[in-house]
Amino acid sequence: MVQVVFRHGARSPLKPLPQEEQQAEWNLQLLEVPPQTQFDYTVTNLTGGPKPHSPFDSQYGETKLKGGMFAGQLTNVGMQQMFALGERLRKNYVEDIPFLLPTFNPMEVFVRSTNIYRNLESTRCLLAGLFQCQKAGPIIIHADEASSEVLYPNYQNCWSLRERTRGRRQAASLQPGISEDLQKVKEGMCITNNDGVDFLSLFDNMAAEQVHNLLSCPTLQRFARMIERRALDTILYVMQREDRESLQMAVGPLLHILESNLLKVVDPATPADKTRKLYLYAAHDMTLMPLLITLGIFDHKWPPFAVDLTMELYQHRQSKEWFVQLYYRGEEQVPKGCPDRLCPLDKFLNTISVYTLSPEKYHTLCSQVQVMELGSGE
Repeated sequence: MVQVVFRHGARSPLKPLPQEEQQAEWNLQLLEVPPQTQFDYTVTNLTGGPKPHSPFDSQYGETKLKGGMFAGQLTNVGMQQMFALGERLRKNYVEDIPFLLPTFNPMEVFVRSTNIYRNLESTRCLLAGLFQCQKAGPIIIHADEASSEVLYPNYQNCWSLRERTRGRRQAASLQPGISEDLQKVKEGMCITNNDGVDFLSLFDNMAAEQVHNLLSCPTLQRFARMIERRALDTILYVMQREDRESLQMAVGPLLHILESNLLKVVDPATPADKTRKLYLYAAHDMTLMPLLITLGIFDHKWPPFAVDLTMELYQHRQSKEWFVQLYYRGEEQVPKGCPDRLCPLDKFLNTISVYTLSPEKYHTLCSQVQVMELGSGE
């Protein structure tokens, strides 16, 4: 079995820089769909019912960028990146090893995405590359309600996680070093102090512009390395890798899903129609960072657009033992607690069990602050 958690392809920024003269032109031509990526799909909720409402897409639609595009839109550069990732997976699992059928088959492949249009469209492009637009059955992409989504850290709806991290993003900007560097970049860009610009928004604009070869602001280019380093410092300060419970609430439920898929395959009692050969999960950079940290394979670089974390499950022919192998960005990884790249399944499960959260435990942890607040009469 193979499970792939991937970030969507390249997109427009989520929030423009304050001065218009320092904003890139996000031209509507960037939305033209490359013909090879066209592939019909349907979105349902997790139980096969109607597609849930997407509050994020409604919010992005309120921010129009210079040039006419909206915030957070997948571009044709992003579509091509995702198609290329699909082609790489095809080479690995259809051509080099005949593991998957060359045509999409819903009995072999399960697809889930966050209910955000750039992710749904990224998934379409990946599937088009993987199956060369051939299908033997409908493509269903499963998506959850925003209130219960676990394919990203759900700060909006997990009370404890929100409380723990509430002041950290602001506090991060005031940390020694970060604060001075931020001032330096802002002065170079003639930005005043009270505009809500931090290293995360600077990096988001810079990364989006770089991948599209758009140059808007020379200061962003001049400080590019520092901006990425400080954006990472900021996000790691917010996540705090020593704070096990925050990491659990951020990605514990997703780790539980990945673990359950592994356990179903190795359990001889599982009916054949209850498992798939390939599980695809369309997620975000904010999903991948804590996931890589919990697995002990974070490379201290921001997860780029269209990056993938791939988990393969093997069974030894003679001994019948089970092993897991991890790849990040197509390169072999050795998770913490594992003796080698081929990690015995029990050792791998031990590593992730520290952070795995069942839905019941997740809801209990997430509501703890709420209970405390209610109990204290606030």
